[in-house]
Parts: sequence; C-alpha cells; structure tokens
Amino acid sequence: FLVNAEEACADSERVMYNELCPPTAPFFGFMGAAVALIFANLGAAYGTAKSGVGVSSMGVMKPDLVMKSIIPVVMAGVLGIYGLIIAVIIGNKVEPPKDGKTMYSSFAGFGHLAAGLACGLSGLAAGIAIGIVGDAGVRASAQQAKLYVGMVLILIFAEALGLYGLIVGLILTSKEGKCE
Repeated sequence: FLVNAEEACADSERVMYNELCPPTAPFFGFMGAAVALIFANLGAAYGTAKSGVGVSSMGVMKPDLVMKSIIPVVMAGVLGIYGLIIAVIIGNKVEPPKDGKTMYSSFAGFGHLAAGLACGLSGLAAGIAIGIVGDAGVRASAQQAKLYVGMVLILIFAEALGLYGLIVGLILTSKEGKCE
C-alpha cells in the first residue's frame, strides 16, 4: 500500500522539464532587475552625497552660486532612473509558470541578468565619477569661474557612462528566448 501511495504522490508532483527553460531561469531575470536598481542607486547615492558635500562647502564661501552648482547632484540622481527603467522592463518580462511548465527561458534569464549588470555597474561607475568631479569641480569653480564649463563637460562625459549601460541594457532586454 505505501509503495502505491508514494508512486501516486511522485506522479502528481511530476513537472514537465525543458533543459532550455529550467524552473530556476526566473531567478536570473529577477536578479537582473535587482542588480540594475541596486547598483544604479548606489552610484546615484554616492554621486549625490559626494557632490552635495562640495556644494555645501562651496555654499559657505559663495552662497549665490549654490543653485548653479546643483548640476552634479541632478546628474547623479538621473542614474537611479536608468536602473529603475531597466528593472521595470525586466520585471515585466519575467513570466510565471503555467500548468507546471516554466515559460521563461534560460536565454532570457541570462540576458536579463546581463542587462541588469550592464546598466547597474555602469551607473555605479558614473556615480563615482560624477561624485568626485562634482565635489572638486564645484569647489574649484567657486574660486575660478572659468572652470565651470570644463566641469560641466566632464560631468556630461561621466553621465554618458551610465547612458551607455542603459542603452546596452535596453538592447539585451529586447532579446527573447521562447519556451514552447
């Protein structure tokens, strides 16, 4: 009697398995969404904090230049939005199982993980660059006004690093591998 009961339980819990669409595939997609947001927000937070310290320090010397010097803080904040965009796109593309069958492929999961890493780590790098340049640049431009344009150009190139990660992330999220 126990043997038949065990066999019945094993049959009822049996799930159709496809090597290209394993049950673990959604994990990689969700990790891609998480790392995109986490690392991009780490970059945004660092860039905001570091350049914010420079703005505060400079504001003590020349309070009339504070609003002009907010640019690095705004640029750092945009990096978090890049991560949010990729995270939302990936989160909406991860499909739940239907009738015990995984509908999300390893190809899509790995692609979404790569998209999240590309966007997130690019955002982190850009945030570090924006923070360092923003802090030093704001303080320096308060003492020498001619340095302001150079600082803005450097900030634009630093922001471009995050934008490159967003673009690659968007391309990688557009790739699809279907489970049939």
